[in-house]
Amino acid sequence: NNKIMIKYKKKTEKARPPKFNARQEAQTRQKNVRRLAALGEEDGSVKLLEELVFGAEDELVERLVEQQVDTLLLEDAAEESGQSEAEDEARQQRQPTRVAAWVDEDDELEEAVYMKHRYRRDLIKGEAESIMTKQKLQQRMREQFQRSMGGTPSWAESSAVKKRKKERDDEEDEDEDDDLLRRTGNFVASPDSLPSGVLRMKKCLPANSARPSDDRLTTVQFHPSAQVVMTAGLDQSVSLFQVDGKTNPKIQSIHLDRFPVHKAQFSHDGETVIATSLKNKMFYLYDMMEGRVTPVHTVRGLNEARVKEFSVCPEGGALLLTGTNGYLHLLTLKTKEVVRSMKINGDISGVAFSHDGSKVYANSEEGEVYVWDMRSSRCVNRFTDDGCVKGTSIAASPNGRYLACGSQAGVVNIYSQEACLNSANPKPLRAVMNLLTSATSLAFNPSSEILAIASRAEDEAIRLVHLSSLSVFSNFPVSKKKMVYRASCLDFSPHSGFFSLANNKGHAPLFRLLHYKDF
Repeated sequence: NNKIMIKYKKKTEKARPPKFNARQEAQTRQKNVRRLAALGEEDGSVKLLEELVFGAEDELVERLVEQQVDTLLLEDAAEESGQSEAEDEARQQRQPTRVAAWVDEDDELEEAVYMKHRYRRDLIKGEAESIMTKQKLQQRMREQFQRSMGGTPSWAESSAVKKRKKERDDEEDEDEDDDLLRRTGNFVASPDSLPSGVLRMKKCLPANSARPSDDRLTTVQFHPSAQVVMTAGLDQSVSLFQVDGKTNPKIQSIHLDRFPVHKAQFSHDGETVIATSLKNKMFYLYDMMEGRVTPVHTVRGLNEARVKEFSVCPEGGALLLTGTNGYLHLLTLKTKEVVRSMKINGDISGVAFSHDGSKVYANSEEGEVYVWDMRSSRCVNRFTDDGCVKGTSIAASPNGRYLACGSQAGVVNIYSQEACLNSANPKPLRAVMNLLTSATSLAFNPSSEILAIASRAEDEAIRLVHLSSLSVFSNFPVSKKKMVYRASCLDFSPHSGFFSLANNKGHAPLFRLLHYKDF
């Protein structure tokens, strides 16, 4: 046991750590510091490595300073460039807008322009405008150009105007879409009313371009239901054409031997063409369905030397023949006989039916208008056309609102049909005085928005009247350009999509009215 205890004591003595000696520890540290200093002085490879990687201490400081300076310079340059761009934009805004190449400063020196020069004479509207300022002259020339072009062409509009139009159209489309989404109900509405001022239209190939007449045309009329137009004239022929506005191909042409056509019209159902001549009592009936031409030599109960003027009754199956000495004869096409006659004082210059065919208006050469009831053959009213010395033509609107009376002086009075039926002295709604010669032709369009007036006594003597405003469209006919010549007959297509006329050159000029979408 004593041996075991001695061994255990030795083992515990070896396992205990040695005691800490501070003095000895300090000496050891000083010795190690002196060794490291000596190592650093003797070995220069460490310093060389530091210089290669980082450079010398002075160079490292200079490099850091230069990098900081470069960073500050770049920031200052960026700020200066931003300021310069802002200054450039401000400078561009301050720069004046570029003037057009045709603007000359010297032109502004001469303020007044002499308008009696032969190149400027057509621009004045009266003797008081013999001297005009340059600004007013430019405005007048601009208006004349717009009239001849039917408005300002798109290429003449500035980019700002085009942009405003596009924005306005987009806003209108958005408003329509919003309105469509907000409401429920029936959205089928009538088309927009025809605007006044300028009538949007396009000149097409003449309606009879496939077969022009060798003599004066006396008739042009659109078929009541088909896309067909008929022309007739003194060349003793009646021709039918299909209307497409581009080629207008010929359908058929009928030659009537020794029969210069004075007037030709479709029947109410559009299946028959009635044609009369200048000095014949005979007239022709052309059955379009069977292709048969039938001459009518005599009419039972008709005591007239010739059959020249007539009107087709809206109810169909009958004609109203204009005789001499103020007589009107009602003729049935089925039996070819006169069933009744009416008489006015003086010679008849024009006849027009009301929209339902119950009334007929007869204009006398003495300037009086007679209103007849067709069912009772009784004169229900009579009045004098205001200011008229000699009447020449008459027309009634399809909607039953207007009655137009033309005179030899070129004045066309527009009345209310209601006033003409109930008043002994009706006053015209408007007296159109744009014609200088006798108003020989009047025609309303099917929607009763346009009245066409013309005189066959002078070239280009034709005007289109906007009935809602009772004003004349300013862009027809085109000034200084002959294309109408002397018009003797006017007509509109069934839905007002086309307008045509018969002139003395044997042509039927055709115009597309762009406001109306259908034929």
